[in-house]
Amino acid sequence: MPDHQQKKGVEASSFGALPDGREVTLYRLSNDRGLTVEVMNYGGIIVSLRAPDREGKVEDIVLGFDRLDGYLSDAYRQLNPYFGALIGRYGNRIDQGRFTLNGVTHQLATNDGDNHLHGGRQGFDRRLWDAEPFSGEDGEGVILRTVSADGEEGYPGRLDATVSYTLTDANALEVRYRAETDRPTPVNLTQHSYFNLASEGDPSILDHELTIHGDAFTPVDATLIPTGEIRDVADTPFDFRGPTPIGARIGDDHRQLERGGGYDHNFVLAMDSAPLEAPRRAARVVDPGSGRVLEIATTEPGLQFYSGNFLDGSVTGKGGEPYGKRSGFALETQHFPDSPNQPGFPSTILEPGETYRSLTVYRFSTDADDG
Repeated sequence: MPDHQQKKGVEASSFGALPDGREVTLYRLSNDRGLTVEVMNYGGIIVSLRAPDREGKVEDIVLGFDRLDGYLSDAYRQLNPYFGALIGRYGNRIDQGRFTLNGVTHQLATNDGDNHLHGGRQGFDRRLWDAEPFSGEDGEGVILRTVSADGEEGYPGRLDATVSYTLTDANALEVRYRAETDRPTPVNLTQHSYFNLASEGDPSILDHELTIHGDAFTPVDATLIPTGEIRDVADTPFDFRGPTPIGARIGDDHRQLERGGGYDHNFVLAMDSAPLEAPRRAARVVDPGSGRVLEIATTEPGLQFYSGNFLDGSVTGKGGEPYGKRSGFALETQHFPDSPNQPGFPSTILEPGETYRSLTVYRFSTDADDG
């Protein structure tokens, strides 16, 4: 059956087993407009996302592997790119893996030099989540649940986390996050898919035209920790307020680009932490070759744009080709990096009795749909 005629619904199948014998399940979500998303309960990883181009040709547009072994290999673990994974408890970096909360200093695991990155050595990306598929009026999806124990990776308090993926008939993938705790603790959950709208395996994303709906970004030090400054993007290589090829200024002589090896920075969408009734526009990406369009909206105040600078060809993806430098990009909706140590940033502290809620919507279309 051709991809554009896939039957709408949710299908579950085995995706192998972890070294300890636990079975991993792959959930295939399909709508009636040619979009399919495959998610496994290990790491909540988006394994595949197949979308039509302007001619109707359907291709996979996220980086990853055909088999579970790829995500468990030594080469992958050494590079640690977090392909398609759910990130927690804290997306992005925390300086020295340390923060002080209510007079108590907490030391987290350090797994990025001296810093804490994406939840530590055993973050949510390496966890087998409990999963339950569903079908409803809103679309087809899967709900993932996990419990992070008090003290895990150094975090205070137990955290009960739920993430749902919903594929709608409007060609949108909705990702909803929810968490509760029994002690004050920082929480910053996100999704770490790498996109290449030309198709995964294409060697470069530098011609993709990117728009980011943010007037400022947070500069970083030599270890990619924010300095605390909120800097205007005007007259910098970080001005993506209008459609701009990712590669247009990535090689400019600019200290922030040198420090990141390209773009690896948080863009400021807002400075408030108050929950939004509806997601705000965050970004739009167009691949001129295929015509595929990705639009992102979120309730989060920040967006980390990562241009795949550390991909080095050491892992081979689904297309049988090595994933080289800048063969994929990530747009991670989030609160700002190192917020527990930055009083001027929106707070990431979740209190007992409160509920952490976040929503990000990824909408897929083509430039032919624009008119």
